[in-house]
Amino acid sequence: MGRLLFNKLKEALVSVFPVVAILVLINLTPLVDFSRKEVVVFLISAVCLALGIGLFNLGADLAMTPMGEHIGAGLSKTKKLSLLIGACFLMGVLITVAEPDLTVLATQVKDVINSTTLIIAVGIGVGIFLVVSVLKIILRKSLSSLLMFFYMLLFAVTSLVVINGNSDFLTLAFDSGGVTTGPITVPFIMALGVGIATTLGGNNIAENSFGLIALCSIGPILAVLVLGITADGSISYTLPDYSIDVYLGSNLWHKLLDVTKEVAIALGLIVLCFAVLQVFFLKLPANQLRRITVGILYTFAGLVIFLTAVSVGFMPIGYKLGVELAETSPILLIVLSFVLGMVVVLAEPAVQVLNRQVEDITDGMVSKKSVMIALSVGVGISLCLSVIRIYFDFNILYYLIPGYFIALGLSFFVPGIYSAIAFDSGGVASGPLTSSFILPFAIGACYVLQGETKIMSDAFGIVAMVAMTPLITIQILGFKAIMTKKLHENIAMKKILGSDDEQIIDFM
Repeated sequence: MGRLLFNKLKEALVSVFPVVAILVLINLTPLVDFSRKEVVVFLISAVCLALGIGLFNLGADLAMTPMGEHIGAGLSKTKKLSLLIGACFLMGVLITVAEPDLTVLATQVKDVINSTTLIIAVGIGVGIFLVVSVLKIILRKSLSSLLMFFYMLLFAVTSLVVINGNSDFLTLAFDSGGVTTGPITVPFIMALGVGIATTLGGNNIAENSFGLIALCSIGPILAVLVLGITADGSISYTLPDYSIDVYLGSNLWHKLLDVTKEVAIALGLIVLCFAVLQVFFLKLPANQLRRITVGILYTFAGLVIFLTAVSVGFMPIGYKLGVELAETSPILLIVLSFVLGMVVVLAEPAVQVLNRQVEDITDGMVSKKSVMIALSVGVGISLCLSVIRIYFDFNILYYLIPGYFIALGLSFFVPGIYSAIAFDSGGVASGPLTSSFILPFAIGACYVLQGETKIMSDAFGIVAMVAMTPLITIQILGFKAIMTKKLHENIAMKKILGSDDEQIIDFM
């Protein structure tokens, strides 16, 4: 166990180091002026961030992934469709309601939408689409066709929101699709899909194992858009205090307790579902239960440390970086946003879970390195485009509509496994580090360039962009794989056809 933990911590340090190195280097230039206290708190938070990621990744391997796979396989083996669907819907709702990122989003718009109403609506949306995902596996339907249908429905509802005059709901709705697939939800739902696909997925288990996160990301968007149709007035946003002193001293303990409570509730609901199913259906042996229990403790500790470190050290730095770069040079702000996007995604905890599962399920056909490069480039592009949108102040639909049409179009020309991984990766990439570092970065830039009144329409939506661009870059990776394979086949055929007659053996 000690060796495993050491390896996870080493991986986490490698993934966090680029973010820290870039911010330290920027601080050595005249572009920004972080105080000594800010630098010290940030560096301590970075160490805690790496520790949290390492503990979380070990916990995901020991507990979250096995729990999801056992539940998926165990419920599938009962051959009771109603039980499988009912359990998946309930788990989808409960896990989403307890997701810490969703709570943060809900509190920022409570003046227009009641926080409880928003959270429950989003939870129901995830529950319904988790059921749709399970039915897709059982009925062996094409993921591309389902995505095309539901995104057409989504943009139809979007037009109704625009007609109703509630355009501010667009950024909130599309951001909610990213925050609900957080570090607690992702490994569990992905493993659930593997368990169900292994039992009921037919011959194409690899492709059917992915796609659950992709479909579950649509539910929250539709849920919030429906609320936007009926809501009166636009969303108001009050700029919070992003100073480093907010969470220092006695406030640090309050923040730590709040995060501990949120993570305990979220993990507690998953454990409760697992315990009930264990008693009645799974009946796993004691040694597996002990391993899962240890994994849950690692997951709990890792998430508490990670989420606290992000809030205390990364949120203030992200906001100040956005403010000072926007004041110095908008052009430089755009360039550095691309670099930041490329490295920040490396430190998202759920990304590591996705990469390991991709290599395992595909037997190395899709390498972790290639997925990581495509993700980094995609997130870098998304941040760059988002800052351009902030600077020129235009509607996010100018990005989302053509972007999703390109992504959906590519899904019909690349292998299904690449499309499934791509659409899953969008939800995975938009994790807690995005909402707690990149979003404050965008808010700071928007505050300088457009003013506080434009933050809701211009700065928000960056999570949606982070969730969209990897859909394109990873599918381009798949398209490249197809073209490379065809090129090699053509070269081999030309060599055969170009061979001398003497090399051809006549068997007649």
